[in-house]
Amino acid sequence: MTENRIPLDDLMVFHQLARSLNSSLDLDTILRTILDQMERIIAADMWTLLMLDEQHNDLYYAIASGNFEGALRDLRVKMDEGVAGWVVQHGETLIVPESENDDPRLQQTLAADRRRVRSVIAMPLRGRKGVHGVIEILNPRSSQMSDYTIAFLHILCDHAAIAIENARDVARIQQLTITDDATGLYNVRHLYKMLEHELDRARRLHHPVSLAFIDLDRFKMVNDIHGHLIGSELLARVGSRLKQLSREQDSCFRYGGDEFVIMMPETSATEALALATSIHTELINTRFHMSNDLELTASASVGLATCPPENLAVHAIIGAADARMYEVKSNGRGKVRGA
Repeated sequence: MTENRIPLDDLMVFHQLARSLNSSLDLDTILRTILDQMERIIAADMWTLLMLDEQHNDLYYAIASGNFEGALRDLRVKMDEGVAGWVVQHGETLIVPESENDDPRLQQTLAADRRRVRSVIAMPLRGRKGVHGVIEILNPRSSQMSDYTIAFLHILCDHAAIAIENARDVARIQQLTITDDATGLYNVRHLYKMLEHELDRARRLHHPVSLAFIDLDRFKMVNDIHGHLIGSELLARVGSRLKQLSREQDSCFRYGGDEFVIMMPETSATEALALATSIHTELINTRFHMSNDLELTASASVGLATCPPENLAVHAIIGAADARMYEVKSNGRGKVRGA
């Protein structure tokens, strides 16, 4: 009886594959490792890896071989479109050889240089929590499309899916450690870490960094009149509004209680005053529609600090902004006090 054994060289590839995929919890590194392994296993015109965007219910090109990555970066694939959409919807591998290249799904599969897709191998990245994406191999060499190679690719996909899930789980846990539960903004622990990094960057590059310290006025009355549930909801809505009003490069934090901080990198004192004044005006004119059909507004007192001329220490710039906020509190509330 003949015993079919896996060649030692292939066993070493399996071993190296598992080690590579499990040695990192960084998603980009894992995706690059997957692509590198695909290129070693099978010759083809192009390899792509599409990831599922659950929020938009479509697929995006996370990585591609050669010079195609940039060309594909902004393309999206609908869930009912082409080979990749079919694979995600059905959770099954799809192999279309050249002899069947009239398959309409091939015509919807777009390569970066618009070359004709003659054949394809597409496999789902299916883990414990469902399908996370698709590996597409476009125009693979027909001589290499053996059962052995397909089985090898399946093993790659299984390991890849597990590695992707592990990376996402770690990223989710890390996000929870820096996020405030009530508002979804960054927490004070992360403020100190980010501000220290930004102040170090400001020192090296001689760029200013500004901080806005925001305290809601008479927030205790909201809790006393409407209860703590409504108070917590208002905090969340204010936090969301502050993030919406801030620039993309700025970061919003819940400092504690009814206090918020906005960190503004590369922003001078003059620019910070203009930005904070605009945010403050928009905030106090916002009408928040609460879950119990109540409509509330929020007033706030804002203090600013900018480094330089403030001290380059984390506590110093926070303390300066906090002190100016309390000056506003002591002089009628509801205004912005610049550096």
